[in-house]
Amino acid sequence: MVDFKSIETFLWVVTLGSFGGAARKLNTTQPAISQRISQLETEMGVKLLQRDSRSVTPTPGGRQMMLYAEKLIGLRREMMAAVMDRSAMRGVVRLGVSETIVHTWLPKLVERVANSLPNLSLEIEVDITPNLRARLMAQEIDLAFCLGPWPASNVRNRVLCDYPISFVASPSLKLGEGPLTVQDLAKFAIITFPRKTQPYEIVRSLFNRPDLPSPRLHASASLATVIRMATDGIGIAVIPTAIVERELAEGQLQLLSTDLHVPALTFAASWLASPDTLATEMIADLAVKLAQSDEHSATTPRVNAGTEAARPVSPALP
Repeated sequence: MVDFKSIETFLWVVTLGSFGGAARKLNTTQPAISQRISQLETEMGVKLLQRDSRSVTPTPGGRQMMLYAEKLIGLRREMMAAVMDRSAMRGVVRLGVSETIVHTWLPKLVERVANSLPNLSLEIEVDITPNLRARLMAQEIDLAFCLGPWPASNVRNRVLCDYPISFVASPSLKLGEGPLTVQDLAKFAIITFPRKTQPYEIVRSLFNRPDLPSPRLHASASLATVIRMATDGIGIAVIPTAIVERELAEGQLQLLSTDLHVPALTFAASWLASPDTLATEMIADLAVKLAQSDEHSATTPRVNAGTEAARPVSPALP
């Protein structure tokens, strides 16, 4: 008799394109996956998967099976969401986070998950967006809070929030309150997000001009380091305003007036489309509600707009 475990296994093999990937996802062995598929094919009386040296693809019968299997798993997910006591949900969700989120509302999210889903554990890692996306595709994490949305056909997204970007500097640089031109700013070192991130490339393009001296860009994967360098007067930081609220309020940093524009950083929750993502979607929903509320910051990030960046948890990246 066909059971949900066999159907779920079949869906994961097709979704991930390999028996090995399905085995890792379901925390079992590749022979066990092969046995489940073989048993399912025997019970259905039809070959469901075509295997070659590179990947596994569904046969015509397998594609038909997919339609019904997705409906069955989807109905199971709906049933669990409607009926299940959330406090009884168990397991581990591996969460990858950009450091901007770490410096703003991540602690509150962890608190809300603990209250809403007390038997669910989070494994949190912080990294830059390109690395988080690679890790999501490699199934090393289940959910990513990073720059987005990510326009991939097999990825689901929920927009979280936008963070405006500002030019800030220590008052010791004596930059005053008047509008600053790019020529004025280019006299100083610019401190910003790490290389290989979209914000870094945008900032670099602003100062990489023939009429300006060679830009001095200090790139760091640690936003705490960026803030410290700025407060020490080493240069001008180009970072989200929300993460330096305390330094601005205490006068350690000041907002600079300039006609240069860096697009806001748009963050999204992203996860792979797969047979069973109920826990992942519940956490993403909690994150959306929190990110779009006004509880976590005096300067609430607005919903929708621009661009960003993010390694294992410690306040260290965008």
